[in-house]
Amino acid sequence: MDRRQFLKLSLAAASAQMLPAQASFTPPESLSGTSSPKRILIIGAGLAGLVAGYELKRAGQDVIILDAQMRPGGRVLTVREPFSDGLYAEAGAARIPDNHDLTLHYVQHFGLSLVPFYPREKARVFLLGGKRIRVEAGTSVDLLQVPFDLTPDERRLGMAGLAQKYLGDAVKAIGDPSLPDWPASSMKAYDNVTLAEFLKERGASPGAIRLLELPAATPEDDPASLLWDLRQSWYDSQEKARYKVSGGNDLLPKAFAARLSGNIHYGSPVVRIEQNSQSVRAIAIQAGMHHTFEADRLICTIPFPVLGKVEVQPAFSETKRRAIAELSYDPSTRVIFQCRTRFWEKESNNGFGVSDLPHEIWHPTFDQPETRGLLVSFMHFSLGKRVGAMSEDSRLQFVSREIEKVHPGLLDNLEGQFSKAWSADPWAGGGAARPSRGQMTTLCLGIERPEGRIHFAGEHTSRWTGWMQGALQSGLRAAKEVNEAA
Repeated sequence: MDRRQFLKLSLAAASAQMLPAQASFTPPESLSGTSSPKRILIIGAGLAGLVAGYELKRAGQDVIILDAQMRPGGRVLTVREPFSDGLYAEAGAARIPDNHDLTLHYVQHFGLSLVPFYPREKARVFLLGGKRIRVEAGTSVDLLQVPFDLTPDERRLGMAGLAQKYLGDAVKAIGDPSLPDWPASSMKAYDNVTLAEFLKERGASPGAIRLLELPAATPEDDPASLLWDLRQSWYDSQEKARYKVSGGNDLLPKAFAARLSGNIHYGSPVVRIEQNSQSVRAIAIQAGMHHTFEADRLICTIPFPVLGKVEVQPAFSETKRRAIAELSYDPSTRVIFQCRTRFWEKESNNGFGVSDLPHEIWHPTFDQPETRGLLVSFMHFSLGKRVGAMSEDSRLQFVSREIEKVHPGLLDNLEGQFSKAWSADPWAGGGAARPSRGQMTTLCLGIERPEGRIHFAGEHTSRWTGWMQGALQSGLRAAKEVNEAA
């Protein structure tokens, strides 16, 4: 059992392989067709809204999708401009675990191909406590080299051993998160603490807590519920490798959108939702004017920070209003640098790594041709929020100097950059839902339940928060609800 991607880097490097061409995945259950279609409004053309619209249209329903932006995909964002030589990188959803069956199904359904997310060759670089440590492919970080306050026993255990010692029993205790009655009331104890608090109670040293928090946050600023962490660890333990869509992950939402082009209204932010016993309406702004769309049912897929700014009449239930107002989102920030050469390869490094700033560093162009390359910094929680709040120049200067410590030579090779602060995006409000202490057994229970004629989807309403899999699962659930509704 490995915790978070930090612990899986060496395993991914060793096991990353192409999915067999003949691989197949159980398709989702088809919606029953209808001879008397309902009109269905969908707010949001991210993956949740797109899959709902696609399957409802195939079932014969009359679908209209409204999106504030001029592109499909939401937080699936592949960045191609301003980069040279056809290079691209993901500013949003990036990784596809091999146990995310719905994502893999639709990738295959639309004839897209997968490639490994991590390279199988060369070394990764870790910067821990100011010490630069190279880790060869197929191996794990040698804790004897890590200048953290660890006990001798912890150093001998290694990363996976640390996770097993301090978290293994808890991961086993939460059971299978995919079961319909999960989580049980007995799990409140895990929900009411953070990871750092739990590890301290278990006797972990300060150094072990720092390591097990990486690369998402420091112990002091990680507000996530331990139960969320344990659920993610359970899913991680079931996977063997991670992939990405060849050509960019945005090819998946684009494939959906191509089948729905006549059903989508771009540049149409919704400002008000109304419903009564007979119908539901969405008022959107198009070209500066208010337009009203009326339907039998509505699926709302937009993130709660965005939904909280939409007028709703009559108001949602108190439970729903509280969830919309309080559900925590990770204020993640990504910075992508274009380098004139892939200078890190001169030392036989593959460009991937982790720093205890903390941030993950990716080299997404390792499988793309040309001599130039892109390096990505991925930051979470308070660091993501702090860096996201910086001016563009300050942000790029700060992050480039931090990556220089991991990959010396960046500043001499730097040609340009792109950054994305998801908390500053008016149509996202954060990178992904990340329930804080106590929220998983309170706010998140029943978060997906309809309110009258309004149904809810989006990764925040699923058990795969922060993943394309969660968006797809939630969209299919909501599509089934409205398809079967009277």
